[in-house]
Amino acid sequence: MSSELGDFLRARRREVSPAAAGLPDGGRRRVAGLRREEVALLASISPDYYTRLEQGRRQAAEPVLNALARVLRLSDDERTYLFELSGKDAARPRRRATQRVQPQLQRLLDDLTSTPAMVLGRCTDILGWNPLAAALFTDFAQVPEKERNFVRLVFTDPAIRAMYVDWDYVARACVAQLRMEAARDPRNPRLTTLVGELSVQDPDFRRWWSDHRVGASAAGTKTLRHPVVGELALDWSTLTDAADPDQQLIALTAAPGTPAHDGLRMLTSWAAESPSAAGDQESAMR
Repeated sequence: MSSELGDFLRARRREVSPAAAGLPDGGRRRVAGLRREEVALLASISPDYYTRLEQGRRQAAEPVLNALARVLRLSDDERTYLFELSGKDAARPRRRATQRVQPQLQRLLDDLTSTPAMVLGRCTDILGWNPLAAALFTDFAQVPEKERNFVRLVFTDPAIRAMYVDWDYVARACVAQLRMEAARDPRNPRLTTLVGELSVQDPDFRRWWSDHRVGASAAGTKTLRHPVVGELALDWSTLTDAADPDQQLIALTAAPGTPAHDGLRMLTSWAAESPSAAGDQESAMR
């Protein structure tokens, strides 16, 4: 069966073009489809691991099989066949309903008129925010819903990336948090897709994901360099919704009398005076 698995994987990867996988073509290729190294990259495993799979010298765990099924764009029948060749039960990935911000959390966001706050869901998807959070970071409403993810923005949005004084620290903490999520829910297709895309797009993410460092924090301090109100050292705290533990409200505050507190007051006034404050902020960052 191991040789059949290798033949199946080779046949399927030859049918997936680099463009379909979101990769640059890279010029002339000796064989059609994806290279082994590209499949490994998209599946967030090492090239050696994948090579051993094709050669029948390694057994694949279920999360790896799920990742390969996604990368190779397998049909339901092909996915079942892949699991059977690997001696695994081809249980379908759990399809969760799209998360929506809890109404009580949205009311709380609306009441926080002088505190930037947002609600994050699974995989750090941004479910809700208040106007001051939009003025601080970006106009989240203008971000397509499927891309409205905090970790994705930290790595792919140049304006948000430039805002963090210590971007490396923040970004590595984001990767460690995603690792924790992967341990809790290894079959989550949303997480698998996010990790695969960021691994392709960003070499830092790819390197830090391979470090397998984990961590989760409920509070801390972040220093932001805002283009309108200047540098802000803000304390952030996490409140978990008892009705849905997968939703967390993140609030950013500053102690009274500090420069950051004065900066937040300026940001509140600026946002109130400028209905397009978030858009103005993005223009200032360019």
